[in-house]
Amino acid sequence: MKKFKDTLKLIFPSNGIEWVLFIIFLTSYGILGSYIALNYRIIFDDRIPWDAYFSFDNRSIVMTGGGFERHPLSNYFFDFIREFALWISDGKKNEIFRLVLAWCSNFAVSLALVQLFKYLRNIVRIPLKINVLITFFFAFFTTPILLSFTPETYTYTLLFLVAFNYYAAAKLKKEKKISLFPLTFASVLVGGLTITNIVKVYIPILFEKGLFKNFKNFFNATIRVLISAAVFVLLFLYRLDWDYMRIFTKTGEQYEKFSKPKVTPLWDMISSWFFGGNMIFSNFVVRDYHNKKGFHYNALFMDVFTSVAPYIFVGAVLVLVFWSYFKNFKNKFVQILMLSFFVDILIHCVLKFGLHTSYIYGGHFIFVVPMMLGWLFFGYKNSPKMLSFLTVIVGILFVFLIANNVYRMEEFFWFLEQNYK
Repeated sequence: MKKFKDTLKLIFPSNGIEWVLFIIFLTSYGILGSYIALNYRIIFDDRIPWDAYFSFDNRSIVMTGGGFERHPLSNYFFDFIREFALWISDGKKNEIFRLVLAWCSNFAVSLALVQLFKYLRNIVRIPLKINVLITFFFAFFTTPILLSFTPETYTYTLLFLVAFNYYAAAKLKKEKKISLFPLTFASVLVGGLTITNIVKVYIPILFEKGLFKNFKNFFNATIRVLISAAVFVLLFLYRLDWDYMRIFTKTGEQYEKFSKPKVTPLWDMISSWFFGGNMIFSNFVVRDYHNKKGFHYNALFMDVFTSVAPYIFVGAVLVLVFWSYFKNFKNKFVQILMLSFFVDILIHCVLKFGLHTSYIYGGHFIFVVPMMLGWLFFGYKNSPKMLSFLTVIVGILFVFLIANNVYRMEEFFWFLEQNYK
C-alpha cells in the first residue's frame, strides 16, 4: 500500500504549489482546447485522415493507433481513448467527441509540466522562482501548446518520457536500481507508442552505481533489460500475428518515404523545424490536400523562419543547453538527458527521417531543453551574479517566446475560421 501511495505522489501533484500549477495549466490549455473542439472540426474529422495541421495524423491515430512499424502497440492505447470518448459522446463523432479527445491531451500535457516541475525541484533542486520561470517558459513552447489539444502519440510520449526521466533520476539519486517491473512497464508504454524511444528507457541503466565495476550488477542489469525487451518484442509480434518480416518491409518503406531530401537546405530544416519548430512558431504555409476519396481540404504546415529574430532565439537557447552540458559534463543526470537528445538528433538530423516535418516530433525530446536549463542554473548555484544574468537571459527569451507564439496562434485561428468552421 505504501508503494502505491508513493507511486501516486511521484506521478500526480503532491503538494500545494504542484496542484496550483496543475490547475493553471489544465485550465489554460483546457480553455484553448475546448474552444477549438466546440467551434472547429480540425481536431477530428472522419474525412481527414492526416495532415490537417502541421502533419499530425489525428484521425488515423485515434482510429487505428497509427502504423505498427513506428507505433507498435499504440492501437491498444488509443482503442481505450476512442471508446472512452465515444462513451461520453453517446457514440457520435461530434464536438463532444472532439472535446473529450482534447481534454485527454490537455490532462497529459498538464501532468507532464508538473513532472518537469518535480524534476527541477527534487532532482536538480534549483530555487522555486527559477523553477517556475523555466516551467512556464516550456509551457509556451510550440510542442506543449499544440499537443495540449492534439490526440496523437507524441502527446502521451511527452508525458511518459518526462515521467520516466523523473522516476529514473529519483532512483539513481538514491543509488537504487530501476527494478524489472517499472522498466518493463516503461518499455511497453514508451516503445509501444514510438518504437525508437525504447532506447531512452534503457539509457539510465548505464548509470546505475557500480554497473561496470561489479559483474553481479552488470549481469543483473542485463537480465532486466533482456526480459523487459523480450516482453515488448512478444507483444509486438503478437500484434503482427508473428509475421516478423512485415517489420523489416514496412520500416524500409517508411524510411524511404520520410527521408527524401527537400529543396530546403539541411541547416535550415534543422534550425527552423527540428530545433526551432518545437519551441516557436514560424511562418505558416497552406497546401491543398485530398483524402483519396474525393474530399479536398486545406492543410497547414510550418515554413522556415523568414526573419533573423527566431534564428537568434533558437541559437541562444541551444547555446544555453550546450553550455549546461559542458558545465555539468560529469553529472550522470545531464548525460542521461543529452544521450536521449542525441538519439533524436541522429534519427532526424543525421539520418534525415521526417526532418521536413520534425516540428511534430518535439514530444520525444524538447523537454530536454528546460531540464538542461535547470542544470545550468544548478551549475552556478553559488554564483549570485551569474544566476541573475541567466535569469535575465531566460526572461528575455520568455518574453519573445510569448509574443511570437501568441501572434502565430492568432494566424492559426484565422486558418481555422477560413477552413474548419
